[in-house]
Order: sequence, then C-alpha cells, then structure tokens
Amino acid sequence: MARKFRYDVLQRWEGNPLITIEDIPFPCNTVFNTACAKYNGQYILLLRIEDLTGRSVFALARSNDGYKFELEPEPVMTPCKGKGCFDEYERKGIEDPRITKIDDTYYIMYTAVSPYGPMLALAKTMDFKNFERIALISEPENKDGALFPEKINGKYARFDRPVSGGVGNIWLSYSDDLITWGHSRCVMTVRDDHWDSWRIGASSQPIKIEDGWLLIYHGVKAASSGPIYRLGAAVLAYDDPSRVLCRSAIPILSPREYYERVGDVNNVVFSCGAILEDDGQELKVYYGASDTSICLGTAKVNELMQFCTIGEH
Repeated sequence: MARKFRYDVLQRWEGNPLITIEDIPFPCNTVFNTACAKYNGQYILLLRIEDLTGRSVFALARSNDGYKFELEPEPVMTPCKGKGCFDEYERKGIEDPRITKIDDTYYIMYTAVSPYGPMLALAKTMDFKNFERIALISEPENKDGALFPEKINGKYARFDRPVSGGVGNIWLSYSDDLITWGHSRCVMTVRDDHWDSWRIGASSQPIKIEDGWLLIYHGVKAASSGPIYRLGAAVLAYDDPSRVLCRSAIPILSPREYYERVGDVNNVVFSCGAILEDDGQELKVYYGASDTSICLGTAKVNELMQFCTIGEH
C-alpha cells in the first residue's frame, strides 16, 4: 500500500485512532501516551489517562492482534496515597510509562509528578494484574526514562531526559540494583535548525536489533503557534550505548493527520513504546496523537536503518 505521506517511514494504521475517550469505560478527560508489551501471546497497552481531577492515571488494554483492544473497567495504577514518599511525590499524577521485560519481570519506568517537579519512578509486575512500586530513581526535572532489556557490561542501563537551562537532551545512566543510578553521560543532543532543536527524549524502550540498540525518540521544535512534537530513530552500539551509530536527519513521523494536529495539545505525535514482532523486522510503534487519542504506526527495521543512515546524524 502506498504511503499517504511519502516522507513518513512509519505507516499509519488505516483504522487510526485505535483508542479515544469514547473507548474508556470510566470517567476521564482524555487518553494518550501508552507503553506497550507482549504478555502470554497478547498485546498489552498501559495507557496514560487524565482523570476528571486533571491528574493522570494508568489503565490497561489487551488485544489478540495488536489492533483491536479491550480496556479494563478501572485504572490499574493511580497516584499513590498514604504510602510513604510515593504519596508526596505522585501528588500531581503519574505519567508516560515505558515497559521493559527483564527475565520474567516487566519493569515500568514512569514519571511521578509533584509540586517539586517531575521525577522518574520504577514499578514492576509479573502478570499485569498486580503492580508493585520499587523506588523513586531520579531528582526532579527528569522525564522520559527507558530501561534497557539486558545489562550492559554487567550493569543495568537506562535513558533519561534531565532538563538543564530549559534544554532537554538524552542521557545514559547505569545501576547495580535498579535503584541507585550514576556514571551518567549525555549521548544525544538537540540539533540547531532541525526538527529536534528544542528538546529530545527517549520514546520507546531500547530494542535490540542486528545492528545495535534501536531507539525511537521524540524531538520538539518551537514554533510561533506552539511546540511541534515529531518522532525520530537512532541506533546505538551494543556494548557502549553512548556511541550513536546513526540518527535520522528527518522525522520518521510528523503530525499530519487531523487527529494528530488538533486536540488537547496540537501538533503532537508522542510514543512511549514499540513492539518488535517475532520476525525481527516488523516494528509496531504505538503513539499518542495531540494528547487526545492512541494510534499505531508500523515500519520494517531495515527501512528504519536505511532511513537513519541517510544524511547527517
């Protein structure tokens, strides 16, 4: 099938949007930004949903084919109440989860929001029924945490996005226990006069492919009408993910359809996860559109690799 927009490597599913507010079985303001995983042969989405108070919660959706989803009747994670430090630091909500499977455990790295600012938190589940918070794992003003699915040189590794001076770049950190993180360094920076000139951050969890670690990331450019969020791709070295092998010079997906351009926040495509199918080639990228719905785009890994090696990186 020919692409409607020739410069977008990600092909939109013809049934987009996948999930809108009409599909949510409990009262809410909007649905957007979903993590994803496969569990027991099913596709799992962990959706960020803004409740009627204006705070975000997480809801679960399941599918047998990755396209048609059924939602659980109630949220599976809500801002913590009365449980130590999580109560204080999730006071304004929980946002933008990303799921990584390590052995038999699914780790959820998400943003805890409080009057002190956003910070990273970690939870886990083994069955997507019972969820356990582990720890708060960053200082404030840090978002877009994405955990690697295996250790790098004997240590756990993650991407994150601390903000310094209003500019957000992608950083890499290491840990022995998933709780205390350090040995941090900046691995990808914003690019002047590009589509990702203001802020960037990890979108998907790092995905292991033949050529290295594939990362779908979001880039933001300031415009007179407001910021524009697009998606890009990069590949990083297996044994040293601070080494960028290639990075897309132009976006793999831009807000072009009406549902991507008009919503609670206009001109946004924002992903929090992707699934590499068993053939090792088809990549399903689930993304939020204009903070108003959930959509799906697909691409072949070899197409993304070719795209990343064209032009500067």
